[in-house]
Amino acid sequence: MRLLSAFGLVLAFATVALAAEEVKTEDGVLVLTKDNFDSVIANNEFVLVEFYAPWCGHCKALAPEYAKAAKVLADKESNIKLAKVDATVEPELAEKYGIRGYPTLKFFRSGSQVDYTGGREQDTIVSWLEKKTGPAAKELETVEAAEEFLKENNVAVVGFFKDRDSKEAKAFMSTAVAVDDYPFGVTSSEEVYAKYEAKCGSVILFKHFDEGKAVFEGEATEEGLKKFVTAQALPLIVDFSHETAQKIFGGEIKSHLLFFISKEAGHLKEFVEPAKEVAKKFREQILFVTIDADQEDHTRILEFFGMKKDEVPSLRIIRLEEDMAKYKPETNDLSADKILEFVQSFLDGKVKQHLLSQDLPEDWDKEPVKVLVATKFDEVAFDKTKDVLVEFYAPWCGHCKQLVPIYDKLGEKYKDSDSVVIAKIDATANELEHTKISSFPTIYLYRKGDNEKVEFKGERTLEGFVKFLEGEKDEQPEEEEKDDKPTKDEL
Repeated sequence: MRLLSAFGLVLAFATVALAAEEVKTEDGVLVLTKDNFDSVIANNEFVLVEFYAPWCGHCKALAPEYAKAAKVLADKESNIKLAKVDATVEPELAEKYGIRGYPTLKFFRSGSQVDYTGGREQDTIVSWLEKKTGPAAKELETVEAAEEFLKENNVAVVGFFKDRDSKEAKAFMSTAVAVDDYPFGVTSSEEVYAKYEAKCGSVILFKHFDEGKAVFEGEATEEGLKKFVTAQALPLIVDFSHETAQKIFGGEIKSHLLFFISKEAGHLKEFVEPAKEVAKKFREQILFVTIDADQEDHTRILEFFGMKKDEVPSLRIIRLEEDMAKYKPETNDLSADKILEFVQSFLDGKVKQHLLSQDLPEDWDKEPVKVLVATKFDEVAFDKTKDVLVEFYAPWCGHCKQLVPIYDKLGEKYKDSDSVVIAKIDATANELEHTKISSFPTIYLYRKGDNEKVEFKGERTLEGFVKFLEGEKDEQPEEEEKDDKPTKDEL
């Protein structure tokens, strides 16, 4: 019996050793498969796993940063491991962990898992992981420790507190817990105070760009500190990219001034550099962002704003609320004075929302399905003598394309009707102040008489539409799945 037990123990150790040997690494990152995934998670206390697809542009952009983060952690002899799974090769793992897009990162701590919510730059990844595995703020007891901390992080926030039970110190620590993107340190050392010309109660954000540091002013509350950190941790004018998108859209500042420029044409030096003083004036109110129109990846953003490349350079403001409202300056003068005037007018509520509209085609009403644009919409849809059914579609939407032959038949059926109009509108190129569209296709009936707007949620068949139009509007089946409109993170 003892011999059997000993043999079993040896076999168990051999199995673990074999499993360990089978885990390959690429650039310091563990390569996980369905055969080794569970053993790696079970035998390591902390593992960050990236689920990726080889063809994914965002994944390709993340790869070098992910490898750098793995090296930083290895150099620190950290017990945090970075791993990756090719979800196209391991669909069972992707399904098991609910992967719906790429890249998706999940953090495993002693077997339990949480979604990674940080940015995609090396220092941000390391900072997020160290916060999840240690104290929210690193104790900086010596000048040497503080210097090393600031040297190894592109952005770092330090609190100078002797009394850790003070209201201000507690607000600082709660901010450190809440903000995942940047590392926090805390010190009570007089030598560190003297080195950085700080006083007790100070909060200073150190950075390797712009002014080098920013000192918090005002009442130290979690809300105020979070706003300070997210505003000061980014450059005065941020260049939009895969790496910065999360910080731009995920920050506390929800109004953004967008510079659509061509780097090849020298617009950075000509227009963006002179605007830095303006950006500094509005730093905690509006985030200034450059978008290089030369990059093919940014074509979708131009389309979202209804812009063409020949309109560059140009400015827009976007407010990241539910409707993602857009604002356009009256002039295309990009001088610092005009930019200042535009931003101040926006903040004062004097700039009207800019709504996109295509030009009305000459033959808009020649076919059974009428083609609407924003400037013609109200005249047609709010005709009190007619029931007007309008499909809000996107040219790239798969469900919309499938609907075309059915919707055309519906238009044919009612082409001679005096009381029913079948119409459609490209909602990516036309915007209405009174109707906001969040997914495609969305279909509304504007009823004759009272012009009440009723959403169609029935079966997208000819019979389903006819029943709806003939008055069976109250008892509709559950709506079909829609293609989602692009989110701000995808722009």
